[in-house]
Amino acid sequence: MDLLEVKERALEIEQLGKLPQDILDIIYEQQLFKLFIAKELGGKDLDLLEGIKVFQRMSAIDGNFGWLVTIGTGGNLFIPTLTQEIGEKIFSPNDAVIAGSGYPNGTAVKVANGYVVTGQWRFCSGADYATTFTINCFVKEDGVMTDNIISCAVNRDQVEIVNDWQAMGLKATASHTIRVHNVWIPNDKTFQLGICKNHYSNAVHSFPFGTFAEASFLSVCLGITENFLEEAQLLIEQKTKQLHRAERIGALQFLFMQQQKRFRQVEEQFYAILSAYWLQHQQQIELTAQQIQDFTLMSKESAAVCVDIANNMIRSLGMDAIIETATINRIWRNLCTAAQHGFLTP
Repeated sequence: MDLLEVKERALEIEQLGKLPQDILDIIYEQQLFKLFIAKELGGKDLDLLEGIKVFQRMSAIDGNFGWLVTIGTGGNLFIPTLTQEIGEKIFSPNDAVIAGSGYPNGTAVKVANGYVVTGQWRFCSGADYATTFTINCFVKEDGVMTDNIISCAVNRDQVEIVNDWQAMGLKATASHTIRVHNVWIPNDKTFQLGICKNHYSNAVHSFPFGTFAEASFLSVCLGITENFLEEAQLLIEQKTKQLHRAERIGALQFLFMQQQKRFRQVEEQFYAILSAYWLQHQQQIELTAQQIQDFTLMSKESAAVCVDIANNMIRSLGMDAIIETATINRIWRNLCTAAQHGFLTP
């Protein structure tokens, strides 16, 4: 099976509510969950721009597929924060992938040699096949809750998965809630971003995490928008053969050209800025607070433009656009859902 078949099976994937095993096998074979992992651990060891472009390409194939590749690869950034032994154990398996949440919705009670963790976390994409979960907790020490936050890596068999993902789009991302109750986490399975404990780190891992996340999620939106415009063009071509009102077709084609131009402008701006930031980072020049803030604003505005492009088009595509099983409707719902991520909303 190749990636084009993933596109052909997009409706099946949505209706199933998760990635079928044979499509997961493609991801494992092509190391799509390991784009930023060292080759010694079975990864592709891509640089930032290469990986972000993969996210967009996979999302242009199918939003669910691209979202899960992006989320799964995002876990690669935790590799340097773990001890070498734990990092190799978690990331070496062929099917290794992390799911989890950045919200500190748990409590970690300090005990000898580790923590006892309890809590629940929503929207953990890839929960149905993740081999490890990462979670954040507030630390409770000597009976007193503190403001300190600890990140933990938890084995799959220690986690309860609550199948509650019922969003309008990205239905196959299995973004379920997870729970743990009184699970002991040893000190060597806790970590903090920015603290390096092994030799597997590269320039991607030291890139500002928030900017990395914004770039990742925006690339998904760009890919889904690209897919939307491809499908819209096909529908317009069909309408051109069916309709005899030249002025109606002309207006629709002009609208499409306008939206396509807006998309290309957003895409070019994104990669121009990200390329400049990446080059600066490779030269070991730290991004300024203003640059990071500018990138955040650009990401949110660009995601809004992507949704606006699709909304402008969908109003003119007739009844095809409102049928839930129609390709254009599925892509539109996936885009609206992806753009709702906290990194991209106002």
